[in-house]
Amino acid sequence: MSHTRRTVLTTGALLGAGSLLGAADPGRATGKVLAERRLDDRLVELTVDSRALGGRSTVALLTPRGWERRSPGDRWPTLYLFAGGDGDHTTWTSLFAVQDLRELRDVLVVMPGMPLFGFWTDWWNHGEGGSPQVRTYFLREVVPLVEREYGAGPNRAAAGESQGGFGALGLAARVTGLFGAVAAFGAPVHPVRHPEMWLSGAKFVGVDGYAIFGDPWKQWKTWLDWDPYHHARGLRHTPVYLASGDGMPGPLDGDEPDPHIPGTEKWVALADDGVVSVTEAVCGEETRMLSGRLASLGAPVTTHIYPGGHTGTYGHRELRHALPMLTAALRR
Repeated sequence: MSHTRRTVLTTGALLGAGSLLGAADPGRATGKVLAERRLDDRLVELTVDSRALGGRSTVALLTPRGWERRSPGDRWPTLYLFAGGDGDHTTWTSLFAVQDLRELRDVLVVMPGMPLFGFWTDWWNHGEGGSPQVRTYFLREVVPLVEREYGAGPNRAAAGESQGGFGALGLAARVTGLFGAVAAFGAPVHPVRHPEMWLSGAKFVGVDGYAIFGDPWKQWKTWLDWDPYHHARGLRHTPVYLASGDGMPGPLDGDEPDPHIPGTEKWVALADDGVVSVTEAVCGEETRMLSGRLASLGAPVTTHIYPGGHTGTYGHRELRHALPMLTAALRR
């Protein structure tokens, strides 16, 4: 069999998140599975009662060969896939078709859901803190749960689209050794650079953006604290794949243009001629900035900037481009 039998890793990298999560006890926040449902021969869906999120959430598992016959000590290399701003974990199987990737037949793929526009962040909540604590949910609930009960091993890699890419990079940068490699597709990787974009995007979908990071002028330290670019040094020894469109028309864009988001007029006015997706143009600019920063630090970064918008299907292609790097990390 291709998987290994190892002791579950519940300390080490996870406890290295202490500065990120304050005095959180990794044993106290662990989520409880309320229901387990098999959707097909490989896909299992867990309903989790999450203290960090203040309610229920869903975690999907794409299981590897032999998983259903696992013994208590069996562990598989694990790829974590972070949902975008809609929080919909099913995109990985519906749009990205990860179940079709032969390279993942011996990998456990973990796909957690997220609250709408949750940004994979422990929300500031106007200084009150509390739920949703989306990063705490991942670090203290999802990872311990799947490593304790579902065969997830300590060889981990991660990828995410849009806000999921922000989350994957931010966690990798802040928690040394958590992931062996990380990839981000069309992601806001330096959001403090364009705060109006993300605050306006939150308002557009009915979310109080100021509750996430606070006011960028008054709570700028909070914005910096979550910003992957600001923590680029933490990625110096982690292989990173960055991909983003430039906002220009691309071959995989849908028929409908990106919606106009009130409050982004400044960036629309500053956009280059021909840009049809200001959101992706901003993601592309932030991606270039992070790529340059990582390169200046000597970090192992691969970057792909291409013509395309934010609502296309480029992530399907870019995940496949990143897969050799991700699976190489899982084999170590």
